[in-house]
Amino acid sequence: MRWAYIGSFTSGGGRGITVAAVDPATGALTPRTGVDTVVNPSCLALCADTGTLYAVSDAEPGAVVAFRTGPDGSLTALGPAVDAGGSGPTHLGLAGRRLLTANYGSGSVSSFATGPDGSVHGPPVVLAHQGSGPDADRQQGPHAHHVLADPGGRWVLSVDLGTDSVRVCSPDRATGELQVHTEAVLRAGSGPRHLAFHPDGEVVYVLHELEPQMTVCRWDGASGHLEPLAEVAIDPEGAPEGERVYPSVVLVSSDGLFVRAAVRGSNRVLTFSLADGAEKPRLTSSVDCGGVWPRDLVAGPSGRRLYVVNEWSGDVTWFDADPETGRLARAGALEVPAAACVVFA
Repeated sequence: MRWAYIGSFTSGGGRGITVAAVDPATGALTPRTGVDTVVNPSCLALCADTGTLYAVSDAEPGAVVAFRTGPDGSLTALGPAVDAGGSGPTHLGLAGRRLLTANYGSGSVSSFATGPDGSVHGPPVVLAHQGSGPDADRQQGPHAHHVLADPGGRWVLSVDLGTDSVRVCSPDRATGELQVHTEAVLRAGSGPRHLAFHPDGEVVYVLHELEPQMTVCRWDGASGHLEPLAEVAIDPEGAPEGERVYPSVVLVSSDGLFVRAAVRGSNRVLTFSLADGAEKPRLTSSVDCGGVWPRDLVAGPSGRRLYVVNEWSGDVTWFDADPETGRLARAGALEVPAAACVVFA
């Protein structure tokens, strides 16, 4: 049996973490159980080696919680919540045996040690970002939004919406401390939010929240340098007149043929073909996300389906993806109030 773990905002009426069974034939989700002990588990990450599910508590102060996953999808907490070392953590990821969080409110990245059983050990080592941007409302200071290891496992990249940049950090393997190695500066006021690597490991797509655009970058894993190459407009189709759109997440298909972006405000999922090359995304289709305010995009276990997490309408909607054209066809939905994210085991 395959399981889906769905995080939701408890402050918005969400249930915490919902555990749902995944139908292998249709991709349908059926809720089975869950836990409501974490405040605002807005991001989840799964360690396949230890069977550990990690959740951030997107709150003030922020926290991290680890759960052991059972064969029946059940979740058992591996100790109490651990202070995140910053406020409003919005994302977490794994880098070897370290757990990382991007703390939006405090503009920092935290690095935690983990035990053999997957448990989180605090306090974390914290890297504080510095800087600001021209948007007085959103960029008065640093706002780390996304953090992940590069495919080679040598570097850690942190995306900062407040400073319009992506920092490439070198982690100390003994202490977990992050040292800034290089910083890729992006368009002022664009507010980078999320990034994804192409499977070739040489191209990176950075999605911006404050301007509807995606920056295509060249990644050099040997030297740890991220080089912006081109900007691609994110189509604001469907947005109410006079309203802004807010791109949220970018996802590359496992075969490297397509890159997709979710856009809040217009409530669309855009598919870009990479048939002309990984550095040349070309918009080929745009579909309704199936709800309102798409916050997360995740490929299903088979790779043939796409799951869209719609926060404001409170649902996870899944689509069948045509392997040749990349076009999406809505196949079903599960009600999950204040849904924020989903991961599959």
